[in-house]
Amino acid sequence: MRLTVFWERMADHFGPGYADTFARDHVMTELGGHTVHEALDAGWEAKDVWRVVCTVMNVPGEKR
Repeated sequence: MRLTVFWERMADHFGPGYADTFARDHVMTELGGHTVHEALDAGWEAKDVWRVVCTVMNVPGEKR
C-alpha cells in the first residue's frame, strides 16, 4: 500500500481534519507502543499500520 492510499483511507475514516491528529496522538500497543506516525517513521509498512488501525478502531469492512 502506498502512503498516499494510506492517508486517503485515514482521511476517509477519521475525516480530513482529525486523521493527522489521531495519527500523531493515539498510541497503540499493537504498534509497539507507537503512534501511527512513529510506526511509519520506524519502518512499518503502511498496509500493516492500516490493518492495526482497522482492528483497533473497528473500521468497517467496506473501508478496509
